[in-house]
This record gives sequence, structure tokens and C-alpha cells, in this order.
Amino acid sequence: MLSSCGCSFCRVIRAGMVGYNPNSPGVALTPEEAALAGSAAGMVTRALISPLDVVKIRFQLQIEQVSWRRRQGKYWGLWQATRCIMTEEGLPAFWKGHVPAQLLSVCYGAVQFASFEALTELVHKQTAYNSQTPGVHFICGGLAACSATVACQPLDTLRTRFAAQGEPKMYHNLRHAVATMFRTEGPFTFYRGLTPTLVAVFPYAGLQFFFYNILKKLLDPQDTKSKGGLHSLISGSCAGVISKTMTYPFDLIKKRLQVGGFEEARMKFGQVRTYHGFVDCVLRIGREERLRGFFKGLSPSLLKAALSTGFTFFWYEFFINAIVSLKSS
Repeated sequence: MLSSCGCSFCRVIRAGMVGYNPNSPGVALTPEEAALAGSAAGMVTRALISPLDVVKIRFQLQIEQVSWRRRQGKYWGLWQATRCIMTEEGLPAFWKGHVPAQLLSVCYGAVQFASFEALTELVHKQTAYNSQTPGVHFICGGLAACSATVACQPLDTLRTRFAAQGEPKMYHNLRHAVATMFRTEGPFTFYRGLTPTLVAVFPYAGLQFFFYNILKKLLDPQDTKSKGGLHSLISGSCAGVISKTMTYPFDLIKKRLQVGGFEEARMKFGQVRTYHGFVDCVLRIGREERLRGFFKGLSPSLLKAALSTGFTFFWYEFFINAIVSLKSS
């Protein structure tokens, strides 16, 4: 049974399982502690996977085909793009936009995991469903991600702009970017690409939590702690690859829409396009770049998804267990 703490949000740790679990004794966490663990997990993960994110964004924004066989655009392969960015822009280029990206990760991790824990508890207490079933994790994970997306979309747009620009830089720092975008494009520019993001983020995050739940139980059916960290990393990585593959075109469309009004800084990378909304973007990509156009940058995205999701769940459970240990002592 739950230990009584007087908090409607209290949660129990069960060998590193994510989500509200009423069946195992443990130390209850407050929503602030769950948010703290999510923020810390997002911050550490972001620092580790930033280079892959920059390469992925460059691929997504390239109009020309990304192919080592038909080398039409500036970038045509993962290794080639990495060397090109390194040669032309230096090592720091792989962390372009890192400040807004870190703010995004901290904010997103806090809102997503706090919401997920709260939603799984609500489902358990207000419905007949078990909060630890994969289906519940799919719905609650999707809703939690939508909440985090709405809260953090401006930071995501800023991160994309910084990662997309070459040299010389159009935006000198975060403050300059915010002021310039607000003055020249208006406040709604920070929410460019929100529609495809919300359309994609629900199934993407939902599938992450869904497959993580299934895989973690398969790898660790007895909920033992001996290999809990490794199992979290493996389960999270596999869940990230599966969910990213299934929802990738929406991520690409979002990135294309986010750099609208940013064409001048993209000229040196090749062809540029201005899209008039979600439908126009889909139709033009399909007409000009065919089906493969919707999957540009998939290779670095899958690698990033494996590392990002695996590390996120790994570090989230690590920080959760650290908080529990501190409270127990």
C-alpha cells in the first residue's frame, strides 16, 4: 500500500518503473520532485545528443536530396555532414542553439514527467484501469507531451533557428533572436509548426511510454534492481527508435515551418522554400521531393532518438532513485 503523505500526487518507486504505481511500498514523491528529476534528465540528455540534433535539423531543412549516391545538396551523408560542419563552422557549431535547447529540455522534461505522473495517478484513482498498463501509459504519455509542447514551443522554435543558421550568424544570442523575431515576424512566429507538432507528439510520446512499459517488463519481469539502469537504457532506446520511425514526417514538416521567414540565413545551404501552412508544406514536399522527402535526416534522427529516449528514461529513473535515497536517509 501507499505510504501516507497527505499529498494527492504522491507516488511510489517500484524498481525504477515510470508512472504512478500503488502496489509497491516506497517513498512518496511530490510533484516538484518529479519535475526536478525530469528537468535534470532532460538537461543531461540534451548536452549529450546536441551534435546529432544539429545534423538532423540540417538534413531536414535541405530541399535537395540527401543521398551519397546522388550528391545534389550541401549535405549527403551523416559522416560527410559532420566533417563539413566541423570544417566550416568549428566544433562549437554542434552546440548551436544549446542555450534555448537546454531551456527547452529542462522545461519540457519538468512538464512532461510531472504531468505523466499526475495523469497516471488520476487514471488509477478515478477509473477502473491499472495505471501501469501499456495502454494507460500511451494515453497519459501523449497528453503529457502535448502539455509540455504547448508550454515549450517558443524555445523549440528558437533552438531550430539557431541550429539552422550558418556563418555569419543572423542571431547573435538568445536575447537578440527573441527581439528580432518578435519585431520582424510578430509573436505568433514562436508557435510556427505547432499544429504538426501536436499532431505528431501525441502518438510519438505515447508510443515511447507504451513500448518502454512493455520492453521494461519483458527485460525485467521481476522488477529487480540489479540491471535496472541497463534495462531502462535498452528499453528507452528501442522505444525511441520505434516511435520516431512511425511519426518522423511530422517532425520534418514542423522544422520546415519553423524556419519560415528565415530564408536569408538559409541561402548558402542550397534551395529555400516558403510554405503557407501545414497543408501547403505537405503538398509541396510530396510534389517536389516525393515520399523520400518526408524522411530526410531519418538516420541521424533514429540514432538521436535511440540515445535521447534511452538516456531520458535512464537519467529520469536515476534521479528519481537518488531523490528517494535522500528522503529515506
